[in-house]
Amino acid sequence: MIRTATPADVPAIHALVRDLAAYEKALDEARATEEQLHEALFGERPAAYAHIAQDDASGEAVGFALWFLNFSTWRGVHGIYLEDLYVRPEARGGGHGKALLTELARICVARGYGRLEWSVLDWNAPAIDFYRSLGAVPMEEWTTNRLTGEALLSLGSQ
Repeated sequence: MIRTATPADVPAIHALVRDLAAYEKALDEARATEEQLHEALFGERPAAYAHIAQDDASGEAVGFALWFLNFSTWRGVHGIYLEDLYVRPEARGGGHGKALLTELARICVARGYGRLEWSVLDWNAPAIDFYRSLGAVPMEEWTTNRLTGEALLSLGSQ
């Protein structure tokens, strides 16, 4: 079952974010607190949205999708950028990942959004194969750039 996250889901989302960071071999970089996630998702000005994949039998959160709106100047419409998609290893193969992506695609279609996009680590072959099986196309001509840490502080202080 896929449902929109509620404030009561923040501890589960936080735990799933940490599980994802460990899977991506970057747990030390996962610094977000439950309070920060709560503010981002449910504060006065939400910056992101989340959906929960629940185990049908136990009701336990076994996966999540956290996303936000982007905008295409070429198309003139919003899209969804999927920041994180994660399903616990013991729940994989049960259709939760596909169901989460299907829900986001439905939102795009219903709201007239032009695209659903995300990044995937180049070493994550199972995820890449899964995404391609759904019809996702890698953007091989594009390179993601990021300013963070000292570089961000330096540029932002000019």
